[in-house]
Amino acid sequence: MKTAHYQSPFGCLKITASTKGITSLRLQQGGDCYGAKIPEELAEAAQQLDEYFHKKRKAFDLKLDISSGTPFNQSVWKELMKIPFGRTTSYSAIAKSINNPAAVRAVGLANRNNPIAIIIPCHRVIAKSGDLQGYFYGLDMKRKLLELENPMSYGEQGSLF
Repeated sequence: MKTAHYQSPFGCLKITASTKGITSLRLQQGGDCYGAKIPEELAEAAQQLDEYFHKKRKAFDLKLDISSGTPFNQSVWKELMKIPFGRTTSYSAIAKSINNPAAVRAVGLANRNNPIAIIIPCHRVIAKSGDLQGYFYGLDMKRKLLELENPMSYGEQGSLF
């Protein structure tokens, strides 16, 4: 296993990879990670994250290792990767797309268990009503990720006066 730390606008992200690909991308609690050396094997992941956060990348092109998930979770995560940059879908739409329309809550749980946040864009899944719901790192981070991708729909509205 290889590990790297990447300083994002949200704090330090820990990237872990197996020989098959990235296994996790997790926000670390407490502090920054400036100056941390990034192993050569994870330099591309750090570069693509940098491009994403600087609005120069709309899709990640990285090998992922999602083998730690159940078959159901893997099916949800694969479906999440189909959601286009700047767009959202609902938990119920994901459940329907994996041919299990009654599994709305299970889709939510699979999102919560997504080990590769941001790269597997679980932040793009919202409630059927259009409300932001559930995000492992909080709704504020979810809103900011959506705003980064689609400022017209999710950006804060300015005052007219």
